[in-house]
Amino acid sequence: MIAALRATLLAGAILTSAGAQADTTYEILSFQDLDGWAGDDLGSALSVFMKTCPDLDDPDWRALCALGSTRKPEDARAFFELFFRPVLVRDGADALFTGYFEPELKGSRHRSDRFSYPIYRMPPEAKGETPWLTREEIASSGVMDNRGLEIAWVDDPVELFFLQIQGSGRIRLDDGTTIRVGYGGANGHPYRSIGMELVNKGIYAAHQVSALVIRSWVKRNPDEGRALLMHNPSYVFFREVSHVAAGEGPLGAMNRSVTAMRSIAVDPRYTPLGAPVWVEKDGAAPIRRLMIAQDTGSAIKGAQRADIFFGTGAKAGRDAGSLRDPGRMIVLLPIQRAYALVPDGA
Repeated sequence: MIAALRATLLAGAILTSAGAQADTTYEILSFQDLDGWAGDDLGSALSVFMKTCPDLDDPDWRALCALGSTRKPEDARAFFELFFRPVLVRDGADALFTGYFEPELKGSRHRSDRFSYPIYRMPPEAKGETPWLTREEIASSGVMDNRGLEIAWVDDPVELFFLQIQGSGRIRLDDGTTIRVGYGGANGHPYRSIGMELVNKGIYAAHQVSALVIRSWVKRNPDEGRALLMHNPSYVFFREVSHVAAGEGPLGAMNRSVTAMRSIAVDPRYTPLGAPVWVEKDGAAPIRRLMIAQDTGSAIKGAQRADIFFGTGAKAGRDAGSLRDPGRMIVLLPIQRAYALVPDGA
């Protein structure tokens, strides 16, 4: 993905046919059909599942959450196998796994020659007008000046751009402290890929484009790089997040911290937020792991589309930015809800 414009959705989202495409199909599998199921640490998955389970506002889920809260890690396998059924949801599109991460930037509370790129709160007038100004207009019109909307200033416009794509991050300030910022709103313009723009201009082939390549090209070509960043009219505003513990991940769409390599962003039209999802990611570094759908992203669309959270910092960013692999994902649903999705007798 890179996941963009993460927006808070109802934590109790329920998988139904409403909002899904007409050609969506549902197939109930057995746990023996899940490649690698026997080898995963399901106790870890249960712990992450329980972080957001109490927020699910539906009778089927509430009953399972109450049961899950009494289970020990060694009971996790029996819990999932007894009370859930794996459901393969398909909409005709090929599966695609990408990754996202929590960036870490260098910054200051005060503007200086080094720290000159602002992280803005959302101005009040932007909340009531959709779409509002474009990225170019926000940057050049002076509409944000002298209003006290700056949370902090950072030293790199490219890193700020990718912070907006990820939707949350940490800022290491020059006074030795750290602040965290989360998604605070957007200007309402559609996201436009600057990686695809580099491909369209013939600068790179599609398979060559990654976050690292984009960063490098913009830094080598500052004037053209600025124009490239402005090619994306979408702009994300932030809010300072103070209630997340230092050792926890950023807040996902359920307003709870996401967990590296256990949380994924999904399309809630097909996968309910809070549901366990068995991930079979193929490619150079296969993944077979139970993850929890705890986030969303504007680029995450489809029944077989997921964005894996890799963690915080530069290494997580490199790993997430290079991920673009096939595979399949199977959502675990309460038994009665699973069987309600398939035709009678199927």
